[in-house]
Amino acid sequence: MWWFQQGLCFLPSALVVWSAASFIFSYVTAVLLRHIDPLVPYISDTGTIPPERCLFGIMLNISTFLGIATVYVRYKQVYALSPGEPKIARLNKAGFTLGIISCFGLCIIANFQKYTLFYMHVVGACLTFGIGAIYILVQTILSYTMQPKLFWIRVIVLLWCGSSIASMFVSSVLLYSGLYGTDLVQKLHWNPQEKGYIVHIISTISEWSLAFSFLSFFLTYIRDFQKISLRADVSLSGHSVCNAPNSFVADEHTLLIGGRL
Repeated sequence: MWWFQQGLCFLPSALVVWSAASFIFSYVTAVLLRHIDPLVPYISDTGTIPPERCLFGIMLNISTFLGIATVYVRYKQVYALSPGEPKIARLNKAGFTLGIISCFGLCIIANFQKYTLFYMHVVGACLTFGIGAIYILVQTILSYTMQPKLFWIRVIVLLWCGSSIASMFVSSVLLYSGLYGTDLVQKLHWNPQEKGYIVHIISTISEWSLAFSFLSFFLTYIRDFQKISLRADVSLSGHSVCNAPNSFVADEHTLLIGGRL
């Protein structure tokens, strides 16, 4: 059995690979069509103009689904491993809520492009990265007592994420403060000689760094998810229209996906 066939580890693996592919494919398409500059554009700029906008949107919507599934399985894992511990239970519920909100923000980013509705796009980015960073913090705290070996790895990723957010916030505020011109939101091509070019590059590098810090965090779930399975409990109270045999009237416990918690 291959490592990605064990338990549910394919979920975080698929989330990371698919999300990275959505950034890379839209970037390559936009560069080949000369819609953007090849040197470190904003991720959002790679999905601004058709046809890459369509590719960017549909792939990030699938990433949203994979993210929700991964967050839910992580919630169920912590719930199963720490029954009867109220502090961990509260943190776990908080983490689940934050994770779902962060995934919803990703859906907003996918469907409200930067050129179309800039402020909605910014709201989506704040939900995805801002709330998502708090989700990473909560999961890192949970790892302190439950998974000491992974705790320090997640601390490093958390620091990486935090420094990327700080760098991106400061550089973006400076860039859009009006010191370097107006209508920069609509600007897709930059000249290295222009005012604000260095600040722009710092901001874009910070955004890419932030995105890959998130993907790196979800990679730390792979080993945990190898030991998890999902089961469906089907309870039939009587015969259906399809005339189910008597053997199926009793409770049915079906293994959906391999592995064991």
